[in-house]
Amino acid sequence: MDVVTFGESMVVFNGDVTGPLRYIHNFAKSLGGAESNVATAIAKLNHTVGWFSKVSDDEFGKFVVNSIRAEGVDTSKVLVDKERTTGLLFKEHYQRSNPNVYYYRKNSAASSLSPEDIDEEYIKNAKILHLTGITPALSQSCREAVYKAIDIAKKNGVLVSFDPNIRLKLWTLEEAKEVLIDIANRADIVMPGLDEAELLLGLKDKDEVADYFLSKEAKIVAIKLGADGCYIKTREEGIVIPGYNVSDIIQDTAGAGDGFAAGFLSGYLENLSLKEIGEYANGVGAMATLVQGDMEGYPHYDQLMEFIGKKQGIER
Repeated sequence: MDVVTFGESMVVFNGDVTGPLRYIHNFAKSLGGAESNVATAIAKLNHTVGWFSKVSDDEFGKFVVNSIRAEGVDTSKVLVDKERTTGLLFKEHYQRSNPNVYYYRKNSAASSLSPEDIDEEYIKNAKILHLTGITPALSQSCREAVYKAIDIAKKNGVLVSFDPNIRLKLWTLEEAKEVLIDIANRADIVMPGLDEAELLLGLKDKDEVADYFLSKEAKIVAIKLGADGCYIKTREEGIVIPGYNVSDIIQDTAGAGDGFAAGFLSGYLENLSLKEIGEYANGVGAMATLVQGDMEGYPHYDQLMEFIGKKQGIER
């Protein structure tokens, strides 16, 4: 397996018109979850990837697993909880460009993930373990599961990839800083947004941010710069890779950061140059914003190559 990841995936309900949710009567149902987003995008780029979690024994739980498995992701280690429910997320398009998000995930099946649910064999046979800062925010047991997974990866020479993915609707900044900095300090690959790095470290300069993580265990740091692209730095070199001009964003940018992570990891697995890795990452992230939904816009390999100018498309 190239990549293994785990965390909560929710059923997303997106209102069909703008306005407060109390006036919305029709919703489109889709899938959302940072880790499954990354897994889906990696699978579309021709890499082997596994995702696991706990889901409820209900129709929403089946929807989550079926949707992820249908994209070519291995879900053989997903656990079923007969007592708990599936997490839900409602999006409200009102008063801002990105939607307001309402979580209904407290005490969900995925929030009960614990160290006992971590399969050591599954992780030790991967090349990369990808984690986000969302999973440790869900519960103490989830936090302990993340640390156990890191320990397994480190013991077995599996690279740890980490996207802080700060969610202040799940915990306070003080709680988040303590845990996320600690995890990032142990990761081999760190992928923060520049705004996240400022929240965590109080640093605004991209070189200072990268150098901080490189002074720990990181081998490579990718700093997301929004529309300006990204800055990738190792101990040997650093390079800014410009972003792609996307003028027709559909509704919101959800899934763009996860797409960036997937493109980055795919390029890294292919031993590409830092510039080419950044082009992959920026490309997948940009394409995520062109389609409504968190993961529906992720490209297959040929589509990505066409988007970033590496291949000529054929329309008819």
